[in-house]
Amino acid sequence: MKLITKKNIIPVICITYTIISIVLTSLEVFVKGKINPTQVNIFLFLLLSILGVGVLSQHYRLERFSPLAMIIIQYMIAIAIILASLKTASYFTEIHPNGYRDMALSFSVPYFIGAVIYYISLRLEVRKQNRIIEKIKKNKNNNLMP
Repeated sequence: MKLITKKNIIPVICITYTIISIVLTSLEVFVKGKINPTQVNIFLFLLLSILGVGVLSQHYRLERFSPLAMIIIQYMIAIAIILASLKTASYFTEIHPNGYRDMALSFSVPYFIGAVIYYISLRLEVRKQNRIIEKIKKNKNNNLMP
């Protein structure tokens, strides 16, 4: 049995890279006892990735809306979380005057690319499942006829 196949090679590489990067960065911070801006960015993008995936994973809660409305609502929720987090962080550290804009842009571009890919994949999967259901119904009807 093969665990890594043509279908899952890219996700396996991405997961492996992420785990190695986070573990090595964490060890470096732990050993040196301080964190530098590059390490902050690595952890920040991990958090933004978790936020983006988390928000997209909740699409089923918004099924009554069109896919475009879902993407926009989810985006607004994510941006609200980011901006609220930055506002909270501003009480503990100085935020650059362009920090809010930069953070929103840093999240927005990958989010919209990921959202489009996610919703296209979701639509293709739904079509595939509908074809399977139709095939089952067709076979069931054929078997019931004398």
